Amino acid sequence: MQLRYNYRLYPTPGQRAVLARAFGCARVVFNDGLRVRQEAYAAGLPYPTDADLSARLAAAKATPERAWRGEVSAVVLQQSLADLNAAYRNFFASIRGERKGPKIKPPRFKSRKDRRQAVRFTANARFKITPGGKLRLPKIGDVLVRWSRPLPCDPASVTSAGVLAHHL
Repeated sequence: MQLRYNYRLYPTPGQRAVLARAFGCARVVFNDGLRVRQEAYAAGLPYPTDADLSARLAAAKATPERAWRGEVSAVVLQQSLADLNAAYRNFFASIRGERKGPKIKPPRFKSRKDRRQAVRFTANARFKITPGGKLRLPKIGDVLVRWSRPLPCDPASVTSAGVLAHHL
């Protein structure tokens, strides 16, 4: 059984800027992966694998116009590609009739103007809860958390979601 608990984060202004950058990088990686797969489909080429997209992501970090991706935790970017892969899996399962409910459309590009933003840190990101009760996120720091109830166990992943546009 998987449980999800929601807690409110209170990042400092500097942490808000870093989180906003992480949201933007995750959106760009998702859109880049989607564009690569759409172009391959239009050209009649085989479907790019996750490993191929991940390799392109690493190569893009080396270019000067995409060097800013290095300022964000790599796990956030890999999770963005995993979200794209899950969206495609759900779409194809829907087409084949293996998914309950109405048919779903293929993944769409994420908008910069959309207020729903999220990044996910998995256990590979080495996040942790400090003895002082703060959440330590890689490349972000210790973020103040309002713990409304105790956690039953250590979390497997942490998702930071929110609207930061009004706070910046």
